[in-house]
Amino acid sequence: MITVGMNYHVIAGKQQDFKEKFSAVLAALRTAKGHTSSTLWNEVADDTSYMITSEWSDEQAFLDFIHSQAFKDVTTWGKEQILASRPQHKIYKH
Repeated sequence: MITVGMNYHVIAGKQQDFKEKFSAVLAALRTAKGHTSSTLWNEVADDTSYMITSEWSDEQAFLDFIHSQAFKDVTTWGKEQILASRPQHKIYKH
């Protein structure tokens, strides 16, 4: 099992759009092979800073998802419309 931390900074004023898109992504994640659960976190001191933690059966399952067309479509939209900077991902192995 692995946990993936995905850190995002959104453009000020776009927080609600980001949260709504996460809900849609969560629906896609629920069908992804190897995905167990995901949670969206918001930093108290900076309401434009978010982290998504996701549990996966293994690293390959996560890599397969982030190379999928569905993930590419979401990230392209995010880069163009929502994100203030490039996301940072970190994989934690159990």
